[in-house]
Amino acid sequence: MNIILFDETELSDTGRLVLGDHRFTHLQHVLKVQAGDQVRVGLIGGDRGRGTIKVVNSEDLELEVDLDAAPLPHHPTTLLLSLPRPKMLRRVLRSCAEFGVGSIHIMNSYRVEKSFWQSPLLQPERLRQALLAGLERSGNTLLPEVHFHKRFKPFVEDQLAALTGAADLYIAHPGNHPTFEAPDGTPHWVAVGPEGGFIPYEVESLNAQGGILRSLGQHILSVDTTVPTILGRALP
Repeated sequence: MNIILFDETELSDTGRLVLGDHRFTHLQHVLKVQAGDQVRVGLIGGDRGRGTIKVVNSEDLELEVDLDAAPLPHHPTTLLLSLPRPKMLRRVLRSCAEFGVGSIHIMNSYRVEKSFWQSPLLQPERLRQALLAGLERSGNTLLPEVHFHKRFKPFVEDQLAALTGAADLYIAHPGNHPTFEAPDGTPHWVAVGPEGGFIPYEVESLNAQGGILRSLGQHILSVDTTVPTILGRALP
């Protein structure tokens, strides 16, 4: 944990923050803080800064918070992702938060198992926990927005073009395609299929919306390897 994140509702009118949950456990047992120590803190969705430890008890501690730095910038990639297996999705969400992705669109596709859409991980609080885990590692405060699209054809044909606008849409897909080289800081979208990849109809549908086929090399990568590979090539 490289930053202590908190909600606005947790902060007192005097700028004090009392922690008694996993954040307290980390500060006490991992960082072994004492009164007077300073740690990195951040308001979820807001600024970053320093927290000065004022009181340490056996069950909680109190910090005085001073926020003086803006959030880190968003990553230029918007991710369009076919819903992966729940355990893999958790890793992907964490990676997206670490890289600073601002928006993730999760859609259905032919090779997505119907049971995946019933996963408890898709509940808002579980999604938030996975994303916060990534933010705590990266030191940032901006939660990615996550959007779900359960029907492939209506989404791609009727909504996708309006969402992407003038931004390029790349399709990460195995095959003899040009290697993906991310635009230099320019906002863009990247579509990543499920395990086994998009079926031909889905590739054609994305092509019809301006999608540009790109490869990550000769090796076929799992989704949770593909996503950070793409994001790593387009770091701001």
